[in-house]
Amino acid sequence: MGLTYGYDIYVRPRNIARALAELTELAPPTRDVPPLELTLPWGERLVLPFTSRFKSEPVDCSGSSTLELDTSLVFGVDDVVREYVVAHGHGTEKDGRVQIGYVYLTIRFESLLHPRYASMEFWAATSAMSRLFARSASVREVFTGLTATAGGVCCLFDTGDGGPEEVCWLNGETTREMVSGPRFPDLRTLVATWPDPDE
Repeated sequence: MGLTYGYDIYVRPRNIARALAELTELAPPTRDVPPLELTLPWGERLVLPFTSRFKSEPVDCSGSSTLELDTSLVFGVDDVVREYVVAHGHGTEKDGRVQIGYVYLTIRFESLLHPRYASMEFWAATSAMSRLFARSASVREVFTGLTATAGGVCCLFDTGDGGPEEVCWLNGETTREMVSGPRFPDLRTLVATWPDPDE
């Protein structure tokens, strides 16, 4: 079984539309897929340049607690990304960013950590991409930047194997602290630092 590393972003549910709008800015401009029409549980409608379960039929989430998207994103080039691009033959976009392949996204409208927050769980499609997620500062900056612009409260790097997560963004600040460390002995301690989602 391969590695499935990812980044988990936690936002107030009302910020999901904003987060998805910001995410579309990270899509490669040359991606040729039909637009995906999406209806969020509270009725808000969006059009996204992605697929859901590799299909482009309209998706209505009014009766669903989760949404699955197949995203294709571009990342700035650092040494780790450049090494990945050379090894895997991806091309450079005009603005100096590169597309690295599918990044799968599960949105939970009630997150597992806090039911009044939503989560956006991005995970790498391959073991090589997982290692890229772990090593690249540029990739990390994309996800912490998305957390910031979407009004998120927390971004975690998750190895998906039950090991401790690393806190990358918390309440407006970048950080690098392990869950299981002195500040956050467990996830419950971390979640207790999040503001009231209704504020």
